[in-house]
Amino acid sequence: MGDPVSEQSEPYTIVTVDGVEVARTEVLASGRPHNRCPRLAIVHDEAVPFTEVIAQEHTVAGVVERHSVREKFLEWNGQRMVVIGRYDPGIILERHGHSSDHLIYVLEGTLNVGAYECPPKTLIVLEEGASFGPLFADETIGCLLFETWLDDVTPLPADKPGYHALLASRDIVRLPNPPFSSPASAPSGFGTGEDRWS
Repeated sequence: MGDPVSEQSEPYTIVTVDGVEVARTEVLASGRPHNRCPRLAIVHDEAVPFTEVIAQEHTVAGVVERHSVREKFLEWNGQRMVVIGRYDPGIILERHGHSSDHLIYVLEGTLNVGAYECPPKTLIVLEEGASFGPLFADETIGCLLFETWLDDVTPLPADKPGYHALLASRDIVRLPNPPFSSPASAPSGFGTGEDRWS
């Protein structure tokens, strides 16, 4: 819908639906610094596929199964990340924190955060510098989460040796992180298969 705004032109709000610009509207003066051309972004769940970001091998009744964390990257840029996270039954994530604030809202199933049970309709607020976990997804149905982070989503492990011992005690093998394609708007360095995820 045209060239990006120049410093001389009037700012405008960019309206997108599923990543496609559909309109431009006025910018409201909030009295605080903000993006020169802020966005109103509308993203439909069905427009975004799930992407596997963490994988484990679980032995269930003598059968080895692949269990994963999959995320729909609804929004991912240098200011925020918003995902729908699907944790397969029995997934365990290490005790960790993040390099920015992290909010989780449980939609389906139960997520146990250490000793704390978080059923549907539970909000979990993890501020930058705090840690939580280990995280245990419901053994039967897993869980579905709405998650947001601020600018830097990098996880900060709190107890890698303890995590590996916990997995071994439950006959779970943590597989290498699956490589994936992050959205073009995402910061670089993610999806490479390196151990940046819990």
